[in-house]
Amino acid sequence: MSWLRSAVNKAVEVGGAGNRNLSRNLRYYADSVVQQASNAVSGGAKLFLDRSVSRSYQNFKQAAKRLEELSVSCRGVERVQLLRRWLVALKEIERLALPVSEPVSSPKSIDSIYTTDDSKNSPREPTLVLYYDPDLGGEPLNFRDVFLSSQALEGMILSMILEAPDTEEISLLMEIFGLCLMGGKEVREATMSSIKILAKTFSSYKEEVLAKKEELLLHAQGAIAGLKINADIVRIDSEVSNIHQKLDKMILQLPSSKDDKDSSSVSTNATSEALKEALSQLQFLSKLEALLLQKKALLNRDIPESQSKRVFKLKVLSESLSSSASKTEERISENRIQKEGALKFRIVKTGEISQLEMELEDEIKALENQRDELEAELKKVKVALVSANARLHNAREEREQFDEANNQILQHFKVKEDELSRSMTLYRAEADVCDAFISFLEDSWTFESSHIQQKQKQVNDELDKCEDYLVNLSILVLSMYKDELGPSISNIRELAENLKRSENTNNEKMETVEVNRRLEEEYLNAEAKLVTVFSVVDGIKRQFHGQEGVISR
Repeated sequence: MSWLRSAVNKAVEVGGAGNRNLSRNLRYYADSVVQQASNAVSGGAKLFLDRSVSRSYQNFKQAAKRLEELSVSCRGVERVQLLRRWLVALKEIERLALPVSEPVSSPKSIDSIYTTDDSKNSPREPTLVLYYDPDLGGEPLNFRDVFLSSQALEGMILSMILEAPDTEEISLLMEIFGLCLMGGKEVREATMSSIKILAKTFSSYKEEVLAKKEELLLHAQGAIAGLKINADIVRIDSEVSNIHQKLDKMILQLPSSKDDKDSSSVSTNATSEALKEALSQLQFLSKLEALLLQKKALLNRDIPESQSKRVFKLKVLSESLSSSASKTEERISENRIQKEGALKFRIVKTGEISQLEMELEDEIKALENQRDELEAELKKVKVALVSANARLHNAREEREQFDEANNQILQHFKVKEDELSRSMTLYRAEADVCDAFISFLEDSWTFESSHIQQKQKQVNDELDKCEDYLVNLSILVLSMYKDELGPSISNIRELAENLKRSENTNNEKMETVEVNRRLEEEYLNAEAKLVTVFSVVDGIKRQFHGQEGVISR
């Protein structure tokens, strides 16, 4: 408020340096204005603290943490009940945001969105539980703000990917999507369809090869977070709407330049109120511009690069797994060819040995007959018989050894084929999961980028409209008081000189005292009007300096 003190001091110097009493009174008046502003700020803070004590507030961070824990830990019936409680709480918050004429009911929140008296005969209505973060400050938040700021919805989606949802859970989740996701029905149906596909593919994803389950779930979590409504943007849109309504009401009350020419017939108090109203409009415009810039910063997140990196990584993993599955299939074909060759060799070898056995048996029979007929040649026949029996034994032993070795080879090929078949199944299952995640992430990013572009266009239009309105208002206010400033300064100078002359006369008559009192009142009124004009001009100057800083950035 140093600029206010400087303006008052300059006005006093115009009236004459010798009038010390008047100068002291004016400085005291300026200090009192600053003191009243300080008291107003401290009073507002005290009022907020008193209201905070009388309301039921819960810790914001603890509530968000509790939501996230429940979202990933509940299964089966507990998960259905949790979705019902969330939906009832979100619908009730949505209904409370609309104008109603009947008392509201009391739904459940994390443990209980509303708290009621234990006594059944209590006539009091339920009280809305609000959440407050002492570290961040700001206004208290409701259950919907806590739900959107936490990762409870993402945790519930991951739970349904790991364990496929039933029909009732799908219906409840679709209604929650309508309250928490950006876009329309098409986005919600596409998201739910992707969740079903992910749950189906994940059920066949038993063992990890290249892609990690945790990384894939994190990608899905990030995609849902991108589609979810931003609680900060919702809050900013609400504040912007309120400021627009206030500005529209103020525009209807703004005086025209034609009324300024007849200012002689308007009282000083009415003019001061008009100037204060203009200063209030400038403050609202400054706050509106700050909110729109904050919204633009929230929308300009660096999502495309990270999104493309995740999709590219999954594509590389999918291609690698598909290539590994193809190579494994080729190795299975080669193994089958080798197995067929071993079987053919076994058949040929078995036929040769069987033929050899038949020949040896015939030879033994002939030798036995020859032993009976040729007693003289018995020794020779015995030697030949022993030799033939030995060769027969060796041949059979060789066949047994060959059969045993061949069986081991066939068993080895069978085990190897089973392992390769199992690997091929794993590769293909994991490749299907990666393809499903790729489709889901690409669809999510398409919806999210379309929504962000639409919001950015709206914010830029709002900024242009705000700047045009500010320039027109500044030109109107400055032109309105351009001609009034000169006569006001001349008037205050003339009043100061009259006061000085009246004090130099040292006349104590009642008429002189009454004239002096009237001159002092006129001087104070003229001074208040001049100070108000300076405050408006200073507010316009600060606003334009702030815009130049924003443009330079």
